[in-house]
Amino acid sequence: MTAQPRHLDRPHDLVGIGIGPFNLSLAALADGITRTGGQPLAATFYDQNPAFHWHPGLLLDGATLQVPFLADLVTLADPASPWTFLSYLKTRDRLFPFYFAERFHIQRAEYDAYCRWVSRQLPTLHFGHQVDAVRWNPERDLFEVDFTQLDPDGEAEALGRTHTRNIALGIGTEPYVPDPLKPLTEAPTVPVIHSADYLHHRERLLTAGHITVIGSGQSGAEIFLDLLRARPAGAEKLHWLARTEAFAPMEYSKLGLEQFTPDYTRYFHALSEPERDDLVPRQWQLHKGIGPETIAAIHDELYRRTLHGGWPDAVLTPGVSVRTAGRIATTKIELHLEHRRQATRSRLTTDAVILATGYRERPLDRILAGLDPYMRRDSSTRPRIDAHHRLLLDPSVTGSVYVQNAERHTHGVGAPDLGLAAWRSATILNHLTGTEPYPLPRRTAFTTFGLTTQHQARPVPAPRGLVPLTEVR
Repeated sequence: MTAQPRHLDRPHDLVGIGIGPFNLSLAALADGITRTGGQPLAATFYDQNPAFHWHPGLLLDGATLQVPFLADLVTLADPASPWTFLSYLKTRDRLFPFYFAERFHIQRAEYDAYCRWVSRQLPTLHFGHQVDAVRWNPERDLFEVDFTQLDPDGEAEALGRTHTRNIALGIGTEPYVPDPLKPLTEAPTVPVIHSADYLHHRERLLTAGHITVIGSGQSGAEIFLDLLRARPAGAEKLHWLARTEAFAPMEYSKLGLEQFTPDYTRYFHALSEPERDDLVPRQWQLHKGIGPETIAAIHDELYRRTLHGGWPDAVLTPGVSVRTAGRIATTKIELHLEHRRQATRSRLTTDAVILATGYRERPLDRILAGLDPYMRRDSSTRPRIDAHHRLLLDPSVTGSVYVQNAERHTHGVGAPDLGLAAWRSATILNHLTGTEPYPLPRRTAFTTFGLTTQHQARPVPAPRGLVPLTEVR
């Protein structure tokens, strides 16, 4: 393996690290734009995976996105882009079938296929490239990005280095496993898997005598429904446990959804750190609830199994946490449960566990260790992030490090939401280029968040013949 420095004489304007939906959105919108002076934007994006795949373990048949198809990679910033979902359908001769299907929410598998279509055509994307370190070079006023090029088997093939004026971190999230269950995931004799890997283990799971699903979000609900449909009536042998007080629907009212607008993001960012930290956990139903259609489908399936008398052998219990867990011999697991409201404890023996326990932002410290002396942190040692989605760094660093889906603590629940992907990418590119390739709306919500407005709406002239309200006596 030999070192192969690249582009040392031609620094990039932007290097993207990670190619998930958010940096893919950034790459699509960066395609063909120019920076100050009219020069084409020199951008490149690296990802260690061999190709783009979006949550492959959760692409269940019929599972849909929880955002409309307009929340694709580019439309809400540039509906005329060649990389819209509708453009993808046109290339597949599927516009008319989609038109008659009247589907506002598309299937996850279709969204994944659309993103892969975009990823295969953008020349700035480089898969099989693992970024190892990022440093600031004060002599050149550039970031140094070290990477390892991987072969198809994921083995190191060559080393490289590139220089860039700016960086966009889109390394995404990773599956979260609660501490009491971490030891169980390390032994192969009893299946304890995260929902992210569900489809990879589905056939093995279906052979288990008793299955427990832990987690009350959309993934847990979809997996429970899939298992329920696959088990014989009267012998389902399923448990569904959740810490939340109820299996609650996701907030999906039209005014409620305005908390996923740029207006709300600006309002949230302007709050004090203690207020933001207090607010985020209170908003769980905006992103951790269950789609109403999924809840209805689960109830319908359970009800159908009572038509000939009897009840399905399925237990659904919210308000329960797992205190500890252990193995019984080599084939079973014992979960020690606690119900906080009742102040009671119990034990549950099961043959398989599926952890629909969500995701956590990947820590930035490993990849940004070289920038640690320059980083500004809040009282909880988290990176401080400005309104342009940039890490706050020492003024001696003249370049910018933009972050995508690592700023919930500063920008709110919309940070991981696909509906804000195009707007955030456009915000980053407008700031980075020093121009405005993507004019963005000044107002995006009917709701006014706070007494100090975070936008300046364009004035709307009064209709002819009406007296402005400010002149009414």
